[in-house]
Amino acid sequence: VQAFLIVFGALLIDFFQRRLLKRILRKLEVGTRTLWDDAVVGAVRAPLSLLIWVLGIGFAAELAGRSTGAAIYGAVPPLRELGVIVALAWFVVRLVGNCERAYLATEREGAPAVDRATVQSVGRLVRISVYITAALVALQNLGFSISGVLAFGGIGGLAIGLAAKDLLANFFGTVMIFLDRPFTVGDWIRSPDKEIEGTVEHISWRLTRIRTFDQRPLYVPNSVFSTLSVENPSRMTHRRIYETVGIRYGDAAKMEGIVAAVKGMLLAHPEIDTDQTLMVNFTSFAPSSLDFFIYTFTRTTNWVRFHEVKQDVLLKLTRIIADHGAEIAFPTSTLHLPEAIRLHNGEPGGPER
Repeated sequence: VQAFLIVFGALLIDFFQRRLLKRILRKLEVGTRTLWDDAVVGAVRAPLSLLIWVLGIGFAAELAGRSTGAAIYGAVPPLRELGVIVALAWFVVRLVGNCERAYLATEREGAPAVDRATVQSVGRLVRISVYITAALVALQNLGFSISGVLAFGGIGGLAIGLAAKDLLANFFGTVMIFLDRPFTVGDWIRSPDKEIEGTVEHISWRLTRIRTFDQRPLYVPNSVFSTLSVENPSRMTHRRIYETVGIRYGDAAKMEGIVAAVKGMLLAHPEIDTDQTLMVNFTSFAPSSLDFFIYTFTRTTNWVRFHEVKQDVLLKLTRIIADHGAEIAFPTSTLHLPEAIRLHNGEPGGPER
């Protein structure tokens, strides 16, 4: 009868706690804007039910063991402690998962952008730590020596490390990526050392998946990035326009006015950042032209918008050259003939041309 009353009491407690937590969670979803309290209440519901049943059945079985004296009931206390450990570990794992989703959800609410890959990786590490800790505590409660398990794990870890050094190198390469953050998911990266260029799609514990510009997936082991120079154009602050333009030698007198007009056009252009380096100068006597260059930076870093701005700048530059009565030079050759040379029509002695 006592065992029955304990189990029935556990049933009633579990029923009321489920209803209570359900009402609390509903009020939190409506009454508060923060997601962290929802994460805690949502994580505790199922593990709390497990804890109630483990304690209730454990005490009921202990009472039954005292009445009957059966040896099998001697296993009840360690099993009850094991159930408590499982319930606590389950709660922490669910809490980490809920907090991870809540943190990533802040990006959708207009908060500063979060690094999704880093958040997911940290959550994965915390869950692995919880699993390992729960397993060690459970072994200790079951009567196993943790020191022996740790010693065996050290020897086994050494053997695994020697057999899977490439796998470990990729793992530590992943850790360095998450610590140093040379790039994140969504960044456009390229390497001057190897033919690697594209958009980062996913960073796992062993590989980084990069989508190249011809839409092919490229899988790069993470250990490569520890010895590789990586350029991240996605984090540039400006894009540069650097062009050399040549005019004819016959328009040399107009060079000064053209250079001044082009520089004024760039200073007045709304898409040119005048706080950055801006240069327009006559630079060289080329074989077929007088060359000047423009060196400036756009405000935008968007690839498509940059080319629109560059096109507008070059078209305005062309009009400035035309307005000054000059022409853009192209490769030409001039042949000088001595006056003593005469061309005859046909045979020697014929009429000169």
